[in-house]
Amino acid sequence: QVHLVESGGGLVQAGGSLRLSCAASGGTSSSYAMGWFRQAPGKEREFVGRISASGGTTHYADSVKGRFTISRDNAKNTVYLQMNSLKPEDTAVYYCAAELTFYSRSPTQYGYWGQGTQVTVSS
Repeated sequence: QVHLVESGGGLVQAGGSLRLSCAASGGTSSSYAMGWFRQAPGKEREFVGRISASGGTTHYADSVKGRFTISRDNAKNTVYLQMNSLKPEDTAVYYCAAELTFYSRSPTQYGYWGQGTQVTVSS
């Protein structure tokens, strides 16, 4: 059983940056591809990006491509989401999760969800 804990959220002005972390414990988290998702109030949870188990491949939603970067340090069992040029529409609770299938952008194909971390971008 993999246990995930997100951290690093906060309040930032538009144009600013934040780095989120997703620390894993228990199980073999390094064998999973990992995804980042976000959910704004009243909206469905949406795909932000994913990184392969090795860290060699990443995919991003169009809305964050070029601004967000996902990386991982398997020695530390941690996945990161570097967010630059933040916009008010990036405001949401951000979650990490382990991919249970092969290359999916659907939250239904992910498990071991963390509790989320709030990101608020002010205009």
